[in-house]
Amino acid sequence: MANSSQARKRVLQNEKRRRHNASLRSRMRTYVKSVLKAVREGNQEQARAALHQAESIIDKTASKGIVHANTAARTKSRLSARVKALGATQA
Repeated sequence: MANSSQARKRVLQNEKRRRHNASLRSRMRTYVKSVLKAVREGNQEQARAALHQAESIIDKTASKGIVHANTAARTKSRLSARVKALGATQA
């Protein structure tokens, strides 16, 4: 356990930040799942709309340092490839 008052405060701050970061990471994953659900259902318009929202959330999460920039780019790339493939199969 922390001995100094300064160290005790840091413990509280770290826990508060950890919970906040976890909620942002969870929000990002929820938006990613919404895109994947729309792709599974075969709804291209819904998938495109969900992708647009998800890309924004992914970028915000990466800009805050919650996820690495390369992880964000990879996730966006894979999602857009799935949505694009959905359009190719329907055409």
